[in-house]
Amino acid sequence: MGDLKIAMLHGKDQGLQLLHHPDRVTVEGLIHQSLEAKEFAYCPYSNFRVGAALLAHDDRVFTGCNVENACNNLGVCAERNAIAKAVSEGCRSFKAIAIASDLHDQFISPCGGCRQFMREFGASWDVYLTKPDGSYKEMNVSELLPVSFGPEDMSMKKVVKISNEY
Repeated sequence: MGDLKIAMLHGKDQGLQLLHHPDRVTVEGLIHQSLEAKEFAYCPYSNFRVGAALLAHDDRVFTGCNVENACNNLGVCAERNAIAKAVSEGCRSFKAIAIASDLHDQFISPCGGCRQFMREFGASWDVYLTKPDGSYKEMNVSELLPVSFGPEDMSMKKVVKISNEY
């Protein structure tokens, strides 16, 4: 789907050793890391654990989990946590992100704020929506946030120039 493919393994006999192949990161390996990141979630108010594993173009993986706060609007989602971690380490180009939760009956989907946050770094990278059993649905950012607003829109011609002087 996205501009760069990551390896996909099929079948249960592949073994865990292939999840972190030295030359590539597999979809299954990325999902596994998102499931591991979920274990660190701090969610005493909602009890809704979320983990994310973000694959950069240089093949580094950045993980994140949701961190809640008694002041609800100060909480941070797992996806934004992983992206912020990557950006803080100099990485701004991504291949894919896997998102994990404890939902059994449906695939976890990023909130609207996370979709816009992901869009800041491109519209064509892959997003893996998962279930605890490791099954997943592959989408990309533009499918999750169609007709989106991104950084390139900031330089588009505007009708009126507004002075910021007082």
